[in-house]
Amino acid sequence: MKASKLLLTLRKNLKNYSINSLKDKISNNSQEDIIKKLTIYNSQIYDEIYKEELIEDFDVDDSLIKKIERDVDYYFSVNAPNDIKTRDFTKNICIYLSLISKKPLHPFGDNPKEDNVYYLNGEYFCKAKIKHINDKNSLCKYCVSKKEE
Repeated sequence: MKASKLLLTLRKNLKNYSINSLKDKISNNSQEDIIKKLTIYNSQIYDEIYKEELIEDFDVDDSLIKKIERDVDYYFSVNAPNDIKTRDFTKNICIYLSLISKKPLHPFGDNPKEDNVYYLNGEYFCKAKIKHINDKNSLCKYCVSKKEE
C-alpha cells in the first residue's frame, strides 16, 4: 500500500473518534505524569495526522500493518478488553507513528538523563525497549527508537 493511501485510511478510521474527550483528559490533574504525557503526545499526533502532507510517497508493507493491528489487539485483550474506542485509536496512532512519521510510540524529550525516550544526534533512544522488546506481542519492535545501550 502507498503511504498516501494509508494516511487517508487512518484519517477515515479516526474520523469518528472524539478527540475532545482525549484533550479533556489532559486537564485532569489526577492523572499520573506519564499518562498525561502520553495523552498530550497522542493528541498532538492525532492533529498531525490531519495536517500531514507527504512530500514523497512510498510503499508500506501491508503485512506489517496487519501485525501492528494484531499486536495492539492482543495488548487490549489483556489490559482493557472492553475499551474498543481506545484500542482502535491506538492502532491508528501506532501505525502512523511507526510507518509514516517514523517517530517513537511514546512521548520523547531531548534529555538522556531525565527522559525515558529521547532524541539525540538525529536518533531516538528508549531506556525501556531492552526490557520490553521480547514481551509477548510487544509493540517495541515497530518503534523507531533504538535500545539505549
